[in-house]
Amino acid sequence: MPWYAVRPRDVADPRWPLPGTPEIVLKADDPARARAKFEEAYPSEPFGSPAVPVPGAGAGSFHGDADALIVAETGEPAAPRD
Repeated sequence: MPWYAVRPRDVADPRWPLPGTPEIVLKADDPARARAKFEEAYPSEPFGSPAVPVPGAGAGSFHGDADALIVAETGEPAAPRD
């Protein structure tokens, strides 16, 4: 299974869940699944508003904004060092 790097198109996007981390690398079958895994793991604000409590559609969510993320195949990340 290949590795994919997920990063915001705009480095100043306030929805990015890990400021100071330029990309998140994860393993997935294809780019679409990598994007789905990212959206599941980092929902940001998972619900819209009290009037419209729709999962995954909050103001801080990347859900449904396909142009906001860049997903590219990459190599296996280096192991963390203690």
